[in-house]
Amino acid sequence: MTNEVVLSRVDGDVAVVTLNRPEAKNALNLQLRTELDAALRRCDTDPSVLVVILTGAGGSFCSGRDLKAAKDGEPMYTSRQQAQNHFTRTSIAKPVIAAVEGYALAGGLELALACDLIVAADDAVFGLPEVRRNLVAVGGGLIRMPVRIPYHRAMEMALTGEKISASQMHQWGVVGSVAEPGKALNDAMVLARTIAANGPSAVRATKEIVRRSNSWATEADAFDAQFTIAEPALSSPDRHEGIAAFLEKRPARWTDR
Repeated sequence: MTNEVVLSRVDGDVAVVTLNRPEAKNALNLQLRTELDAALRRCDTDPSVLVVILTGAGGSFCSGRDLKAAKDGEPMYTSRQQAQNHFTRTSIAKPVIAAVEGYALAGGLELALACDLIVAADDAVFGLPEVRRNLVAVGGGLIRMPVRIPYHRAMEMALTGEKISASQMHQWGVVGSVAEPGKALNDAMVLARTIAANGPSAVRATKEIVRRSNSWATEADAFDAQFTIAEPALSSPDRHEGIAAFLEKRPARWTDR
């Protein structure tokens, strides 16, 4: 049995990062937050990895903050700088897919929302129950949910703390696809391989533009700003390779990883 709270493996072009505190439904303590961030940063700088899947061990994604640790006085982060640079705020350059089984509650839902795509098992459960413990969802849930679902739905979800099914989250468009129970990781891997087949520098640029699309003041600002982000991909040797592969009717051989 391993004592590691985060497990990482690479399968082809895809890294699978697993939260490994199944005895606590992968609740987030300081060690898990710190090691998760380190694992994702390693994936981001590893040229063999093009897409990352984030999942949880033991049939649950993440149940949120470890309240036992919080009761004992453990902080969420070691410093303000760590909090500001954590994945839930900054993401990484490469696409990250959440493969959700079981619970994605409180900080667990916020972790999934920080990912670029979500694949969830049909019996997965989502929610922001913080208000039921006189806590506030400051990990991004109150900021991101109103952007991704209708305002009043987001408000009801946040103020009641009620659990939401994967089916409902799929209808709202938060969950991209619903898998059979136990198959979320398998389906996420299929999606990851589809993305990994595309031009790596173009995928990274596309992710950044989409993620920042709501941050520009005007559409004109967005059009101007996107070219700066796209330039590394458009000037990459892979641009020529992609066009050549299309014309020659063969798979592309990407080098700008």
